[in-house]
Amino acid sequence: MRLFVGIPLAAAVIDQLSATSQQLKSDGDGLRWPAPALWHVTLQFLGNAGREQYECSVARLRELRLPPVPIRLEGLGFFDRAGIFFAGVQVSPELLLLQERVTKATEFCGFVPETRPYQPHITLARSKGQRQGLFELKTKIHRQPNFTRFVAEEFVLYESFLGPAGSRYEVRERFLLGGR
Repeated sequence: MRLFVGIPLAAAVIDQLSATSQQLKSDGDGLRWPAPALWHVTLQFLGNAGREQYECSVARLRELRLPPVPIRLEGLGFFDRAGIFFAGVQVSPELLLLQERVTKATEFCGFVPETRPYQPHITLARSKGQRQGLFELKTKIHRQPNFTRFVAEEFVLYESFLGPAGSRYEVRERFLLGGR
């Protein structure tokens, strides 16, 4: 199983990101645009896991007691070296606390925490190898959109399946935030 933990997006945010993507997308741009159903804010990429690690992670994540998390998108950006076009997410104290607690919980199950600083984002497109598509995409962004804020009431353990057309994700477990 290939796993990660993330926050699903509110419907209003998905609609806004879809409209933005449609305006910027063009045929033959050399970019892979994931379906809106795949968009999320990653808390931790776990990677390959066996049944024991999966069950341990579910049990540990169920123990977390944290308040709902306000999510605010900050604008569009690029990770040039990775060939990624994204919508940035503000690092609020609540989001950082959730990310740290998720990482600590899964570390107990044998998953290694990321050493780079947490940089939450929503991946909107990936380069298929050549960077020309990203360069052209940058020239199309004339102003930053204002996105709807939302409050995350849950986080999710996803399983990722890799395929020739890209990844697809399935929800394995949902974990509520706030009043339980």
